[in-house]
Amino acid sequence: MKIVFDKVGSTSKPIELEVQGVKLEGTLQKNGYHRVALDARLSGSLRLDCDRCGQAFDYDMNTPLKLTLSDRVSEDKDDLDIIEFLNGVIDITYILESEISAIEVAFHYCDSCDGNEEALEIEY
Repeated sequence: MKIVFDKVGSTSKPIELEVQGVKLEGTLQKNGYHRVALDARLSGSLRLDCDRCGQAFDYDMNTPLKLTLSDRVSEDKDDLDIIEFLNGVIDITYILESEISAIEVAFHYCDSCDGNEEALEIEY
């Protein structure tokens, strides 16, 4: 889903997109001349592998996502939640796929391994 930056106004514009079982629901709203606020929620389930035992498990999520989108290069060193779309087109699919990738590369433990301090040895 792509939205032209200049088409987003000061009135909230609802957006909804689903990729790989993860749904992004929220709004886009212009909050400056070259800035748009994305206020959304990620919900759904991803199939991940436990980083301790290797077993696959479903990771359920329901988390807020607040980002600033800009059509100019940002000089703001204090706000790290800025995504720049220099071609003037906001790509919501790219944002959702990036969030999914960030979740997938983080460490995750299944319910059995979460908080387990016991040494683990698996023979193959």
